[in-house]
Amino acid sequence: MIYKIKLKEEADNDLSQLSHSQKILIYKQFKKLETSPQLGLPLGKKAKYDLTGYRKMYADKKRLQIVYRIIEDVIVVKIIAVGKRDELEVYHKASDRI
Repeated sequence: MIYKIKLKEEADNDLSQLSHSQKILIYKQFKKLETSPQLGLPLGKKAKYDLTGYRKMYADKKRLQIVYRIIEDVIVVKIIAVGKRDELEVYHKASDRI
């Protein structure tokens, strides 16, 4: 089964701020998510952020993270945030967007 990757508008903006080489690494991860969205690790409560029902996937040797949710009924992987792992930046963005 092929899942459609959809980016939340803010996640698309996150992506546009990355370097070209980082974008390539993120797109490679998106390609994996199209066929195997369960590859990412489940998130729950992380620090002060409640991301229950969402998953994370790393890129660029764990320097970047993708936070997403699998929507089975429409076969979609919804990307809500892409960003640096440092200081839980990506979790902050994700929490603000859900």
